[in-house]
Amino acid sequence: MSPKPKTLLVMNSGTYADQFDSTRLQRLAGLVDLGEQPWTDSLDSPELAGRLADVEILLTSWGVPLLASEMLDRMPKLRAIFHCAGTVRSFVTDELWERGILVTNGADANAIPVAEFTFASIVLAGKKAHVLANDARIHRDDWSYSSRRGELGNIGRVIGVIGFSRIGRRVVQLVQQLQDVTCLVSDPHADPFAVQAAGGRLVPLKELLPASDIVTVHAPALPETRHMIGSAELRAMKDHATLINTARGSLVDTTALEVECATGRIHALLDVTEPEPLPADSVLYDLPNVIITPHIAGSLGTETRRMSDAALDDLERYLTGQELLAQVVHDDLSLSA
Repeated sequence: MSPKPKTLLVMNSGTYADQFDSTRLQRLAGLVDLGEQPWTDSLDSPELAGRLADVEILLTSWGVPLLASEMLDRMPKLRAIFHCAGTVRSFVTDELWERGILVTNGADANAIPVAEFTFASIVLAGKKAHVLANDARIHRDDWSYSSRRGELGNIGRVIGVIGFSRIGRRVVQLVQQLQDVTCLVSDPHADPFAVQAAGGRLVPLKELLPASDIVTVHAPALPETRHMIGSAELRAMKDHATLINTARGSLVDTTALEVECATGRIHALLDVTEPEPLPADSVLYDLPNVIITPHIAGSLGTETRRMSDAALDDLERYLTGQELLAQVVHDDLSLSA
């Protein structure tokens, strides 16, 4: 029997505590050789030099440093990285790809809570629940204020999904639970048949925006998608529509959003912003038609263990010569977060 590959976990201390409880560490120890020090939050420690020289597999998550050539030179036997979080952009380098090191991530697992959060936000937005909760602080003795935010209800809604990503696809599927829903999808790279199979209809962005009661953003943060929702796009949204952003703040022009939301014409539910957090003097904090949450849609606390489990599943497949479920290749990064 071949010896177990020498493996090291690299992430910050809080993430390690959240993602690797005794059950997961025991499973991992059954697959690989963790040595006497299974985890580190820094690869710069001189005490790790010998360990890094022999390490074959890294399990990484939030807090992993950039793996450039100098660092990779210290790990000549490194063959695979199983990332127990979403995007790998923060640490992968051209040198890593050139050395043929295998990389996986937990983006599929992380998509689940984001899609759930988004669907819940869509349901609440259909009844303007968050916005009306803000209104209630002012209009305490007269519930007639509920009529000021447009039509309420979740039957017959038009939901616009921008980006047929891992998360966007799940959102399209989840909103099918609503009665008589129409789901429009805008994504220049999406397969119209895949969109249709999920329950949506592929349309250009210029058609989606004026038709949708609720617009939810799920595109990747790339140079070409920066501020894809700007002044013109916000003005194209119908009166009393709601914009939901659980993707990345850079997709929406914050200045344009401040101007449009200040009119009271549209509503916004923002889990991400640009910058993040917003400056303390941003008008968005004070507008009753804007809801801001502190980037909580993605995996938090015990939810992060779903990504650990996905990484361990792929690690086991890797060790037994099976096809991996969450491998990332260099070309993927041109279209995904």
